[in-house]
Order: sequence, then C-alpha cells, then structure tokens
Amino acid sequence: MKILVVGNGGREHCLAWALARSEGVGRIWVAPGNGGTATESKCANLAVSPLDFAALADFAHSERVDLTVVGPEAPLAAGIVDYFQAEGLIIFGPTREGAQLEASKAWAKHLMHEAGVPTAAARSFADIEAARAYVRELGAPLVVKADGLAAGKGVTVAMETAEALAALDELPRFGAAGATVVIEEFMAGEEASVLAFTDGKTIRAMVPAQDHKRVGEGDTGPNTGGMGAYAPAPLVDAALMRQIEERILAPTLTALQKRSIDYRGVLYAGLMIGPDSSVRVIEFNCRLGDPETQVVLPLLETPLEEVLLATAQGSLDRVDLQWKPGAAACVVLAAGGYPGDYRQGDVITGLEEARAQGGLVFHSGTRREKERILSAGGRILAVTALGDALESAIASAYQVVNCIAVKDVHYRRDIGWRALQLCK
Repeated sequence: MKILVVGNGGREHCLAWALARSEGVGRIWVAPGNGGTATESKCANLAVSPLDFAALADFAHSERVDLTVVGPEAPLAAGIVDYFQAEGLIIFGPTREGAQLEASKAWAKHLMHEAGVPTAAARSFADIEAARAYVRELGAPLVVKADGLAAGKGVTVAMETAEALAALDELPRFGAAGATVVIEEFMAGEEASVLAFTDGKTIRAMVPAQDHKRVGEGDTGPNTGGMGAYAPAPLVDAALMRQIEERILAPTLTALQKRSIDYRGVLYAGLMIGPDSSVRVIEFNCRLGDPETQVVLPLLETPLEEVLLATAQGSLDRVDLQWKPGAAACVVLAAGGYPGDYRQGDVITGLEEARAQGGLVFHSGTRREKERILSAGGRILAVTALGDALESAIASAYQVVNCIAVKDVHYRRDIGWRALQLCK
C-alpha cells in the first residue's frame, strides 16, 4: 500500500512511524514533513504545502497513492477531503462541513445543544463591545475562546475579569478566527481526551489520554499546543468511558447525521471530568491530537492502515481495535521562548542515544540540513516511552529526554503528575 500523509508536525511523524511498521505498507510520503520524517523507514518528504490541494491530488494520482491521511485541522477546514473525493481519491478525514466541529466553536456549541451533549453554557459575540459588557456582567472565572482555528492558542481561562477583558483585546491577532468570540462558563475539574475513529455510522473509541496544555509545571502559565501527554488516563475508567460513548460520542454522530454530514475520520472530544465524575465537553476537534497521537498510536495493536482505510471507506464495523497492555508517556521539548517568539536553527544532538535507550522520538519543529537535525519550530520534539505501568513509562520518557541536547530547550518535568497521584 502507498500512503500520503499531509502535515509536518509530531502527529504526522507518529502517523508515518506507525504506518511504516506495517508489512502492508510499502511506501509513505509526508507533505511537507520534517527532519524526522525525512529519516523514517519507508518515508520520503514531499515539498508541497498542506493547502496546495491541486498539487497533492496530482501527486496522489501520478504515484497511484492508495490512501491520503490528513493530520492538521487547517486543510480539513479548507476542504481538502471534498477536493480529493471529487478527484476520485481515497482520503481519511471529514469534509469541510464536518470540520466545522473544530473550525467554529460557535457552530460546535449549536450542534452540542441540538444533540443534548453536556457542555458549558456559552454565548457568541461578533460585536466586541457587547462581549466586553457581557464579561463585566458575568464576572470571572470564565473562558474566552476565539471562534476559529488559532493553533491551540485562542483559549484563555480567565480567573479575573481583567484577564478576560485582556483576552478580548488579543482577538485581532487571530485574524478571521477571532472575528467571533465564544464566552463560556468556567468548568471545574480535570481534563481528559477521548479520540474515536468514525466512518459516519460506527464509532470506535481509542484509549483515553490526558494532555498538558499549560507551558508551566503545575499547569501554570499560558496555553500551548500541548507540552506532553500520557495514555491510558486512569481518570477515565470503564464506567466513565461507557458514559462518554453513550452521552457524548454517539449523540454527536447522530446530530451530524441529522444534518446530512457524512463524517469520516477522527472525532476528538476534549472533556472536563467534574469532582462528581460528571462529564462535559470542552471542545471537539476534527483530527488526531498532538501530542495525544504520540501516546495513543504506539499502544495500537491493530495495523493502523487497516483502521484508516476502513474509516475512509465506511467499513469500520468490520474492525476490532486491539490495544497493547501497559502505558505510554510523552514529553514535549520546546524552543526557548515558546509559546511566544522562539529560537530556531539550533543543532539537536543525542537523538541516536535516545533511540538506543528505547525512546520514540517524534519530530515536530525540525528540519534536516545535510547530516544535521536543526530546530525549526516552537515544539521541537515529542519524546515517547512505553512501560508496563504509567509510572515506568513516565520514568523512561524522562530518561530518554536526558539524552537530547538543544540550546535553551525547555520542557515540563511533571508530565502525568495528576495520574501519578491517582495511582498511589
């Protein structure tokens, strides 16, 4: 099988890595890829933008690609699936209409209310002055969200009214994504991520994960794209997973069907688990998470290409997802200054030693220059390790991190801290 992976982050490297390990996959291209995918077995980078649909489709035709897998949300929201389907190509991911689940938080809120899915009370505003008046009336704590895609940085959990008003002032930097703002009630509890494959009819949930969005230890500082993750998350036990499937995933799919949306791809539910074990949706994403992918896919026993192809072709009911025992933990190494202005072009060393330690090093913001790997983005690497239990997986991940050196790199040293408390 020949596969084209669209994207250039750690999620896409993990996808390519997982696919390359299958005997059923012979060749993989990653567009545009990164320094890691450039050296991955069976893989080659393709210097084409994820938003250049015509060039990607032409390549898929010329190389007789069997399946295209879309990693990031931007091309999905822009309609890459619609374009490929019109070209008669098989592609994994929802159409532009379905991708509104992530591309518009206001649209997603309407869908959740229609489906009876538990979520925070919210109001949407296109008038910034009206939004300011509502914030002053409601008072903190509350959550301010840019309606559109903002690379994981358009959400502010404001514990003070002044912080919420300042977040409104920041909306213009998100361009069109910040033209509408969603203001939500604050939800107390602990976050978890449940991702599921769906072919529009059948849903197959993956092992639950927990991401660490805040840049600082103890969940402090500004939000990021994600500083680490682990799976399975012990917070989500079997009973809670049944509740999530029955009250959130299934009703959401039914609501999409009622709107005549044939949703095929990943349905990603970002969840808030309350102190009383109640579950509410924080937001939906229309693709695999980053860095959740880097802990979920290494635990998948079923050949990944079989799952992706069945999802795209509407035969997911014939697939039984099998998972490896144990746990996976991931630590993200970020460039100095991230999530603000960050360094680039620094040499990364210790990668061979990290692999020799048994680590899975997924590249996010890197590029290859001759025989050297250089930093090229905010989140540079996602270092994953497996273990018989969560404690050993986390310990192994940090052991691998200690092998790697990048100037001014920073990372959280408390990945999994909440789960480790539960395990005691």
